[in-house]
Amino acid sequence: MRKLQNTLYITTQGSYLHKERETLVVEQDRKKVAQLPVHSIGHIFCFGNVLVSPFLMGFCGENNVNLAFFTETGRYLGRLQGRQSGNVLLRRAQYRISEQNPIPIARNIIAAKIQSSKRVLQRQIRNYGENPDIESAIIGLNSSLKKLKVAENLELIRGIEGEAAARYFSVFQHLLAEKSGFSFDGRNRRPPRDGINSLLSFMYSILGKDISGALQSVGLDPQIGFLHVDRPGRDSLAQDILEEFRAWWVDRMVLSLINRGQIKPQDFVVEASGAVNIKPETRKLLFQTLQAKKQEKIIHPFLQEEVEIGLLPYIQAMLLARHLRGDLAEYPPFLMR
Repeated sequence: MRKLQNTLYITTQGSYLHKERETLVVEQDRKKVAQLPVHSIGHIFCFGNVLVSPFLMGFCGENNVNLAFFTETGRYLGRLQGRQSGNVLLRRAQYRISEQNPIPIARNIIAAKIQSSKRVLQRQIRNYGENPDIESAIIGLNSSLKKLKVAENLELIRGIEGEAAARYFSVFQHLLAEKSGFSFDGRNRRPPRDGINSLLSFMYSILGKDISGALQSVGLDPQIGFLHVDRPGRDSLAQDILEEFRAWWVDRMVLSLINRGQIKPQDFVVEASGAVNIKPETRKLLFQTLQAKKQEKIIHPFLQEEVEIGLLPYIQAMLLARHLRGDLAEYPPFLMR
């Protein structure tokens, strides 16, 4: 199993990153503030006005380090892509199955997503007692799972997914502690118009870029998916795999931060456009929490091995590659039991 490498988040404006021998150096106001072993870093995420030396860019490209750029508020801009790894036959299989028979993979991914969403709701009932609205949503999610079993085309699968997501988010407000001060009236984005949606969109974006890097590392094309419609500039396959992690990883992490009082309504800025953005200090807390989460270990439900959570995107990419090669009869999506 591959070793979990570090992710470096650079949010201080005016920072300059460069390579010095076998280390990565971060400078601010021409002063060295950090120096890290360069071979221990797997991802570098730069937010806003962050400069990266051409020599460091070349190293990232040559060594498949995922170097990605975002606006200061977290909107994804682009990433450096190095040499494509993996066997070309694997990508041919990916393209062929994406065009000819994407249904089994898409169905498995959405089944895992709905099950994971249902378990978040069931956990709320176990911890805080009965709630008729949540129980009704769980019944609805079970109905979606039954429909999914017999769905034979992508449009129907996408419709079932949308219906299930609407049910799940219709009771998301009940998962928030009353003392938190937050309210949630459904999912919205581009731009997010409340703090909860701002947090969810931001963390989905960050995790999605991790998944893109993992897919590239095993030789898959992140833009050719099985569920999401192909669109120029979108990593559709990364968005496919992200569906498996939304509820279990991102939603639960956001809920924990809010319900523990670590993030408050005043930790956001409302722009003139109505967009709600996360304040810089709160973004740093999100990165710290995400990094700590990545270090935690679980027993992978399919491999039955102890792994670090940060390796899950790579593991799922590896399992998908094995299925596309014909080594696994089906793609096993991530679903904690």
